Amino acid sequence: MGIDPGGIDPSAQVHASAIIEEGAVIGPDCKIGPFTLVGPKVRLASGVELKSHVVITGDTTIGEDTIVFPFAVIGEIPQDLKFGGEATRLEIGARNRIREHVTMNPGTAGGGGVTKIGDDGLFMAGCHVAHDCQIGNHVILVNNVAVAGHCQIADQVIIGGLSGIHQFVRIGRGAIIGALSMVTSDVVPHALVQGPRGELDGLNLVGLKRRGVDRADITAMRAAFLMLKQGEGSFQERAQRLSEEADSDYVREMVAFILGDSDRGFLTPS
Repeated sequence: MGIDPGGIDPSAQVHASAIIEEGAVIGPDCKIGPFTLVGPKVRLASGVELKSHVVITGDTTIGEDTIVFPFAVIGEIPQDLKFGGEATRLEIGARNRIREHVTMNPGTAGGGGVTKIGDDGLFMAGCHVAHDCQIGNHVILVNNVAVAGHCQIADQVIIGGLSGIHQFVRIGRGAIIGALSMVTSDVVPHALVQGPRGELDGLNLVGLKRRGVDRADITAMRAAFLMLKQGEGSFQERAQRLSEEADSDYVREMVAFILGDSDRGFLTPS
């Protein structure tokens, strides 16, 4: 992340009303706004901007050129009654946009000890990322999304506003979750989920086309989705058969996700 070993870089701009606790590392060209608090174990890479009234605490690292907007609270202790003050971390990647009133918590000993946020994400106002989550790159959480503990959200996922993600849920790459959805089971890559109880409702065709996915791969995924929906045997058995027949990398990705370890089961086609 290009984080210097100590202190406040001379090129950083720190407002006179901000509090930078001893031990914090503020990298080159950082901007710290008025009434912002930076804790003693925080490390900011170059170009990070904390606007006014931001709280960054705990053992938290933030990657280069990330911007945190007013009233966000990043790195405060997990909302988990089992947390006993053990040393855990929050790692946030580069070029993220963390909007107003967002909260992100570090990990817990029982969940691996680290919450990790990738690069180039957009976390809109009021979002919450709980302890031990693993969030990929280019992820968008729309306003007031709540992601519970231990969730895994892969690259290029979009979660619509006011949605809730149950603890331990995995959401595969490129999936899109409609607004006002409650997702209680794993979501396969490139899927479309919508409805109050989060039903699997097809593929994220708009996202696939925007990313320039080849028409042959989209056709193969449509056929795979239909087989998962209507084929013989259980959902896992249908996925196993697909693994033996798949000739598209996107279908193989979907099958590998289904056949991987899951703590929640899967949303299956209705």
